[in-house]
Amino acid sequence: MKNFRKFGTMLIGVCSMISCTSNPDGFIIEGDVEGLPDGTVVQLYPVCHESSGPIATDTLQDGKFLFEGQVEEPLAARLIVKDGYGSTSLMLSKGKQTLTGQITSQKQENNVSYDFQQVDLSGSELTDRYRSLMEVRNKLDSIYNEKSKRYEQIYAAVNAARQKQNQTLIDSLLQCAEYKEAVRADSLFFVKVKDSYHKVIMDNKDSFWGPLMLISLTTYLTEADSTWYKEFSQEAQNSYYGKMVKNEIWPAEKKGLQAPDFQVTASNGEQTSLKELSANKKYILIDFWASWCKPCRKEIPNLKKLYELYAAKGFQIISISIDKKEKEWQKALDEEQLSWPNFLDNGEVASLYKVKFIPTMYLIDEQGTIVCENLKGEELSNKLAELFK
Repeated sequence: MKNFRKFGTMLIGVCSMISCTSNPDGFIIEGDVEGLPDGTVVQLYPVCHESSGPIATDTLQDGKFLFEGQVEEPLAARLIVKDGYGSTSLMLSKGKQTLTGQITSQKQENNVSYDFQQVDLSGSELTDRYRSLMEVRNKLDSIYNEKSKRYEQIYAAVNAARQKQNQTLIDSLLQCAEYKEAVRADSLFFVKVKDSYHKVIMDNKDSFWGPLMLISLTTYLTEADSTWYKEFSQEAQNSYYGKMVKNEIWPAEKKGLQAPDFQVTASNGEQTSLKELSANKKYILIDFWASWCKPCRKEIPNLKKLYELYAAKGFQIISISIDKKEKEWQKALDEEQLSWPNFLDNGEVASLYKVKFIPTMYLIDEQGTIVCENLKGEELSNKLAELFK
């Protein structure tokens, strides 16, 4: 369900509040699993919207691993196999939890997917409750997968036509009954997602569970989500996750600040910087995106149009992908045929700019001052028309 626009559990950032230690008063996660070879690295990651390193890391030996640490209050986390897809959720709190069972894996084109469905996690009522609350997402995942299979052929046909830049075929496909039905199904599904998530969050609005579920069931928050936050009790707002929600909904405005310079490496191995890429340019759009991000890909035709209109007048676009896999990024570049500078980020640039969701865009001027942030579509078109008039 990672393609549910903002509804998902994608991680992009830094969450603190955890110290790893062997203190017996902290959390202990003991694992004894089958299906993974010795030397496999397993990790705990915090559930949050900012880019983050792991809370804890261990290497399997005879199927066993151990995580230990302390938390100031209960924290949600995901257990993953390093560099793979798939996870299982748990709550970190005082006490010992035991994870047993079979972890299965399936090799795909460019990655390995891990399945934790045959794994049993015991020893924590908080974990039991969190996993129960997250069931709403699992059920919607199943519905989404079935819907995707139903309309797989028409979406594949549209994507193929776009790759070939066959506008006549694109227009024809977009007007066909099957595509219109698929769009309607998408629209109805996302309404169902929002309603289902709203119920879970509001049912728990009087404790930290409310803001935790808001974080867990979305990939980013904006001021438009302030109505959710205002429904939370004072206790919920003052919790760790309540403060996280507040800081994301009302972040410090970056307009007028100096954009931090950064170093990036091009696909040919050459290093360059924001300063070099901005030389002799009047306005520069820094665009954070990823190959799997549907809203990002949807914005690309507008960026192409704007680049064609204003590049000769001093407009530059710098696209920075947060893809984990270089092959997936390169495949998207081949499909989209972007004519401006593109780079793959190792997390440093996104962290420097405190990117919490994608697409994220910063428009800066020739002095490196941030003019505006996160304008897209018509708003971005109007802003550039104003600046280049």
